[in-house]
Amino acid sequence: MTKQPRELALLAESGRLLASVFALLDRTPLIGMSTLQIDELVERFIVDDLKARPASKGQYGYGFVLNSSVNDVVCHGIPSQSTVLRDGDIVNLDITLEKNGYIADSSKTYLVGAVNPAARKLVQTTYEAMWMGIQAVRPGARLGDIGWAIERHAKRNGYSVVHEYCGHGIGREMHEEPQILHFGKPGTGLALREGMVFTIEPMLNRGRRSVKTEADGWTVVTSDGSLSAQFEHTVAVTASGVQVLTLRPDEAKSGPARRIAAARGH
Repeated sequence: MTKQPRELALLAESGRLLASVFALLDRTPLIGMSTLQIDELVERFIVDDLKARPASKGQYGYGFVLNSSVNDVVCHGIPSQSTVLRDGDIVNLDITLEKNGYIADSSKTYLVGAVNPAARKLVQTTYEAMWMGIQAVRPGARLGDIGWAIERHAKRNGYSVVHEYCGHGIGREMHEEPQILHFGKPGTGLALREGMVFTIEPMLNRGRRSVKTEADGWTVVTSDGSLSAQFEHTVAVTASGVQVLTLRPDEAKSGPARRIAAARGH
């Protein structure tokens, strides 16, 4: 369950490369693109430019490089030529990358064009909730501390937290132990230890937390048709706290990242 220093270094390299994929997407005008075009763009970049492997493709029989979850899609949205991003949409792009046998996993919800204030607030709150969970990570903390921090922030802002999907340990396999719930009670659950690596990936809904899976067997949507947003990072428990292995260039000097770096003495 815990990783050795050499493994952590390899995971950090995979995380750095995956962060560069999101930097590419940040520069890409998404309006008018189909989610399949985004999938193809990301695959070319990972394979040709980064000399890495898109770890989701072929996993559990899945045929694409990423999940593209638009508006009321909670997670696992399948890229499609017919799904074209339009002004005002929100879309979560969830991407995995393997390099040298180690996998990193991250996602970001993008605002496409002129997004209305209610959708913007949902996306911003979801991002903040992820960071609340990340900031709870340190040796000796409990898994329940992470979930409680996320759920408290979501509920304070009037949103529900999806219970059916959770974060997970990660390393040579995409899904390892432990499971990281995004709700819980402080002081409960497994104690965190230095060297543990896992994802934190809360999904928040504007309406009820209930979800349903569509007929394709993959796409998960909100039961009431309300908007949903998600963010995800791969993190490692360090001796002094936490390291975000998939930290993106635009986040490096953000408030949450600065606070974590200060706590680690950097």
